[in-house]
Amino acid sequence: MVSKKKLMASVATTVALTGAGFMTVGQVVPQLAIQQNVKAASAINDYINNNNIKPVSIQYEQGTFNKWFGYDNGVGKPEGVVVHETATPGATARNEVTYFNREWPNIYSYVHAFVDNNEIINIHSTDYGVWGAGPTANGKYIQIELCEVSTTDAFARSVSNDAYYIASKLLQYNLPFTPGTTVLSHNDVSQRYGDTNHTDPVGYFAAWGYSMDQFYDLIGQYYNSLKADGSVTNGGGDNNNTGNTNNNNNNTIKVNNAGGAYVPLVTFNSDGSASEVKNRALSNNTPWYTDKTKDYGGHTYYRVATTEWVSDQYITK
Repeated sequence: MVSKKKLMASVATTVALTGAGFMTVGQVVPQLAIQQNVKAASAINDYINNNNIKPVSIQYEQGTFNKWFGYDNGVGKPEGVVVHETATPGATARNEVTYFNREWPNIYSYVHAFVDNNEIINIHSTDYGVWGAGPTANGKYIQIELCEVSTTDAFARSVSNDAYYIASKLLQYNLPFTPGTTVLSHNDVSQRYGDTNHTDPVGYFAAWGYSMDQFYDLIGQYYNSLKADGSVTNGGGDNNNTGNTNNNNNNTIKVNNAGGAYVPLVTFNSDGSASEVKNRALSNNTPWYTDKTKDYGGHTYYRVATTEWVSDQYITK
């Protein structure tokens, strides 16, 4: 699974040596013009809309990365999201999570989340930075890796999941959607700050006849839809990859845990008792579809995935 992308050599060493303080060194004047929000024709985006593809739920797990540092503006104050791709054909999000959790001390690299056509796995709190795009960007941005897939349908579903994660994170941190500013490719970061020389995901997108401008269109669609009513709309219909049966506005809840970094989930056992889900949780201040409720222990629980429920204690809307 080792790829050129993961062998970051001198760039990775620079990241490791800067540590949590993230001194900004070697910064260059941005070379990119502000990208205009003009819709770019896209067969992939049309495929997503025409087939009513919906993103899956975000799975939250605590990874092994133990460098807890805030962003330049403080803990919980990212400035946007950097888009990566793994450069490892065929490796799933789960494969990549396993690899990075094991190898980050050796490769000096870690990101917040991995996405493929089936899963979105968040492995480090986005309130804190990671090592993914050089010291300057690491102190500013949430970072997500898109896995390489082999079919058009899988690619469409993977970018749908990627766009959803990015849009939801922008809304979580009350950030505007500004292409090239609050959402950047690793290629953008390399040109803007000069700390790395990576160009992803531009080449991988091009192999599918796709571009960052087209991806921006998809993110913007999801961002506006989530901001308007807490749902993701793709061309009509009510299908949803999360397994929920109704995405009506009345079936959307917003969750927040005022006393913690994540909103805990429970699963109900065959005997009717409840157990806390240990390896997943919901992000604070995020909207979720729900299709069922259950009363237990004096609280109402709302189903947000096939076997996962959230208590009314954490519902704010």
